[in-house]
Amino acid sequence: MRLRNIPRAEGTVQAHKTVIKRPEDQKGCWRQVFGNKNPVYIEIGMGKGQFILNMAAKYPDINFVGIERYTSVLLRAVEKFDTDEFKELNNVRFICMDARNVEDVFAPGEVERIYLNFSDPWPKARHARRRLTSTEFLERYEKVLADGGRVEFKTDNTELFNFSLEQVKEAGWTLENFTYDLHHNEEMNQDNIMTEYEEKFSKKGNPTNKLIAVRK
Repeated sequence: MRLRNIPRAEGTVQAHKTVIKRPEDQKGCWRQVFGNKNPVYIEIGMGKGQFILNMAAKYPDINFVGIERYTSVLLRAVEKFDTDEFKELNNVRFICMDARNVEDVFAPGEVERIYLNFSDPWPKARHARRRLTSTEFLERYEKVLADGGRVEFKTDNTELFNFSLEQVKEAGWTLENFTYDLHHNEEMNQDNIMTEYEEKFSKKGNPTNKLIAVRK
């Protein structure tokens, strides 16, 4: 699906107080960015921001950084932030960047959790390396995650989910938990916050898969 370009997105995003303009300059200094010593959690491919903003509201003692590649999508997140529900949050920041550059923005051990929600499945085999749960990306995450750091991944694409389970094993990570039907798994669904995509498709009866992997 072609992403619709929004002409005002670039200017609005760059001017917004939550958006970090030169994120590579903050490498190793993210707790100073937030002005506290709370743990840093990131969401890669955050879309319109529903998940990360609700997480930030629910967990004020955690610092959240949302990463989105496209300004036209990030625009929707900053607009959502500006609503009465979220505009007072001080524990969330946004970055417009490619996930491949995560090592340039976060120092070793600086991140304690990574969320991947309904990532692009890149269905063609020749594009497997681009999937955010491939061993290549897991290697990148390993370099920024703290000891015991976790990746939490949700998708409704079972083929991608099976691929991800295999990649976690191949990378030598520990698979802490997984399910093929999150919303009917009482343990894993207990504190689940849905994304926009998850809400839409769960109403149609589509099951959501989820895994939690711990870095080696």
